[in-house]
Amino acid sequence: MITYKKISGWPLTICAHILFWFGVYLFYTYYIGYGTSNIAYINHFAKFLIPITMGVGYFFLYFLLPRYLFKKKYFFFILYAAYTFIISFFFIVLSILYGMVFSYEFTDGNAAPLTKTVPYIVFGVYFIVLIIVILGLIIHNYQSNLKSEDLKNRFLETQLQLKEQELKYLKMQIHPHFLFNTLNTIYGFALKKSEKTPEVILKLSSLLDYILYQINKPFVLLEDEIQHIEDYISLEKIRFQEGLQISFSKENLVPKTLIPPMLLLPFVENAFKHGIPINKQLTIQLSIKTKEQFLHFSCKNTAFNTKETTSGIGLTNIKERLRKLFDNNFELQILEEKNTFSIDLKIPLKNE
Repeated sequence: MITYKKISGWPLTICAHILFWFGVYLFYTYYIGYGTSNIAYINHFAKFLIPITMGVGYFFLYFLLPRYLFKKKYFFFILYAAYTFIISFFFIVLSILYGMVFSYEFTDGNAAPLTKTVPYIVFGVYFIVLIIVILGLIIHNYQSNLKSEDLKNRFLETQLQLKEQELKYLKMQIHPHFLFNTLNTIYGFALKKSEKTPEVILKLSSLLDYILYQINKPFVLLEDEIQHIEDYISLEKIRFQEGLQISFSKENLVPKTLIPPMLLLPFVENAFKHGIPINKQLTIQLSIKTKEQFLHFSCKNTAFNTKETTSGIGLTNIKERLRKLFDNNFELQILEEKNTFSIDLKIPLKNE
């Protein structure tokens, strides 16, 4: 009964309305002519009830329901519905009288033209109007649910896009930090005209290749991330020379494990950036292992107890990125002890 334009277009809507009113016409011929053999009279008489039924039905469907009931203006809906019943009652009775007059030529003296009295005919008209109202409410509820689902899907899509943009922004903040440290190393070797300068540039080239072609992927292989970290450590070893003591243990790693790219490197960067040499030597201990469907990563470096170690751009961004990637399904512990700073990260395993 209500428009299906959004679902199937106007042709189907018009066909649905025509079929409905044809069904109403058949209902009237059966309802008011049950028990009579004067079919011609009944068919002609039923035609006078269709216009008034359509008028009242469509008035409820396209005016009273959307303007008052659907907008929760219940008082005005009840008030105008009462007015409509009073006024329509007069027109229904008038239609019945006109139907009797103009159908008189089809009367047959041997058969009763009508088997229902006027009150029953009025009741039949209002019964059809009630069906129209019920159908209108059902379809309105259906369309409201469709609209709600559409809005929900758009909202989730927008949230996903925002999340992707935020993650991309956090990644882009990490890159300048990494490049700044590496370029400083190259600059220092260039000033010294060191023979190791080409080796450093080659390492940087490998890292840039990883960043340009892998960083935009949602996940990368854990072994690729580890190789990335080892390349970075190689660069830092060249810069620190004898002033660096570093260990990197890898235990019980599950093959084909996937992690978000550039997830672990910022912790390593932070250790080099904020680590403080003790007795002229910076000590860093790295560990990666898998256990019970979780990846455990730890990073520990020598440092003095200052707030600077926990306020760097890298750590702040990685905390935010972890929340966006894993919600609450991760553990990150940051510990400051005497002359040491350490982090312990636990994230769920994801296999290829």
